[in-house]
Amino acid sequence: MKKNRILALGIAAVCLLVCDFACAYAAEEPYEPVEYNLYPAPEGAYVGDTMPFETEDGTLELYYLYDTDHNGQGYHPIYKYSTKNLYEYEDEGMALNYGLMSEPDPAIGTGSVLQGRDGLYHLFYTGHNDTGNGGKGKECVMHATSTDRENWTKIPEDTFYSPENYSKDDFRDPEVFWVEEEQCYWMLIAARENSRGGVVARYTSSDLKNWEFMGPLYSPMQQYMLECPDLFRMGDKYYLTYSWDCVTYYAMSDSMNGPFTAPPDNVLDGNGFIFYAAKTAELNGTRYLCGWLGRAALSVDSSFYQWAGNVLNHQLVQLEDGRLGVCAPDTFAEYFTAEQPFNVEEKEGTVEIDGNSITLTAEEGSYALADMGTRAPTMILECDVTLDEDGCAGFAFGGSAKDEDYTALCLDAENGILHYEGYTIEELTRFDPAAFTVLDFSANSVHHVTLVCENEIVVLYVDDMKALSSRISHSIDGAHIGVFADCSAAFSNISIRIPD
Repeated sequence: MKKNRILALGIAAVCLLVCDFACAYAAEEPYEPVEYNLYPAPEGAYVGDTMPFETEDGTLELYYLYDTDHNGQGYHPIYKYSTKNLYEYEDEGMALNYGLMSEPDPAIGTGSVLQGRDGLYHLFYTGHNDTGNGGKGKECVMHATSTDRENWTKIPEDTFYSPENYSKDDFRDPEVFWVEEEQCYWMLIAARENSRGGVVARYTSSDLKNWEFMGPLYSPMQQYMLECPDLFRMGDKYYLTYSWDCVTYYAMSDSMNGPFTAPPDNVLDGNGFIFYAAKTAELNGTRYLCGWLGRAALSVDSSFYQWAGNVLNHQLVQLEDGRLGVCAPDTFAEYFTAEQPFNVEEKEGTVEIDGNSITLTAEEGSYALADMGTRAPTMILECDVTLDEDGCAGFAFGGSAKDEDYTALCLDAENGILHYEGYTIEELTRFDPAAFTVLDFSANSVHHVTLVCENEIVVLYVDDMKALSSRISHSIDGAHIGVFADCSAAFSNISIRIPD
């Protein structure tokens, strides 16, 4: 396609058909980035691990580790966002600062916030000090309290370290909650037992000051650590989320005491710091999985992400068989209210248009593509997709005067995955997928797809089962959006909405 365009422009220049050249790009519109309303990040910094808390008035407070590109000896103070709808956020600034090098917390790690039965608010968090705290270990659990969730007071005497037979340097991410059935508090900690490897350790307390070690709640003996554990109930099932290998996982049980088992596919978004350190919160009766989308590595659109980036929240769905899925937050329907018409402006291969449906038929070894014009800076697209069981179809970004090549966000039925690595459509067969999540395409013959875009952040949801979050620089700065397939595929009931 690129060669054809160069040839066309050459002919236009020779023939001085300036008007034809102008018409070729008439569909392009000015592109201006928008504020990050759906996926916020602090100016000049990044969102690390989140600690969600729902207030009595129906506000979700997202405490998070504040990360920069120039961390010093002290780093990762806890900052906070608040939102009532997941598309309007207030930056509440710093909630808790790190300590001195002589204290256990010159660096702060993940924790949790709760309101105790004493009426106070309690923040349990990780203290990290590479000096080893005089042999006690690099990491410990620390405690702070507040009456207003704005001013926090540290309680150094409540600090404690790992038990015997556990790593002194890997003891972090306390998650604390009240258990009505047992009339006590539970604390879950990411720990490393000397013989089992990474475990979720459990402690109990009646007063949030004195904690009794109860042993591992979950020990799959697979990962080095199970970071940022969280336990919650949906329906009649209990779920335990945790993170390692740059991925957020989950396990499930019929009892909060376990045993917990991981389903064969227990990943809800992509790999490689695409979505990490997620914990859950319930807001107005809906449970969300709250984490972050890593910032891009040195090479954009490369499938490589770094630790910390932007807030990223998925709505959790409980599937019929008890497994979990994710979808776009329902509240986004309140934000994207204006219908945006589209027109197919360029074609590759066999393309049939019927109202808001597009059918593509590709010749063997080639692809078909329908270009729908300039992508809005922020938008939501919904459609139903059918494709051959051994084919690949999806969304294409590029095709503008500034960016002629199309990169491919793929629903890859042949390999059973969703993926995006910045490959052009022509390159898909030359390279193995790198940034992906597994999807069982045989579960549905028609796949309902939702695509949420805000600047370079593009989040793909399929069948209320999986998400693949990406940063796609090829989708911004006036780039076009289109659909493509290397097989026979149909994109029906296409709807695009933008904020009013």
